[in-house]
Amino acid sequence: MADCNETLAELHRYLDSELSPGRADEIVAHLKTCTDCQGAFEFHADLQRVIRVKSQGDVITPQFLSNLRGCFGSDILGSPGG
Repeated sequence: MADCNETLAELHRYLDSELSPGRADEIVAHLKTCTDCQGAFEFHADLQRVIRVKSQGDVITPQFLSNLRGCFGSDILGSPGG
């Protein structure tokens, strides 16, 4: 079973459906029992939805991406230009 550190480290991969089914099940099992990780999951899922919706009709500026990287780090959003 995944712990908090493992769950938070793989949360973005879970949200992007990049985990194996077994690993995704471990993350879900942890999320069902941990309110702290549930909160992180809900925040990141909501953020992902907002970015997806905004990016469909609007141009995402380099400044906006830079601000997101400043908040969440380049490991989540990718490096500039990549």
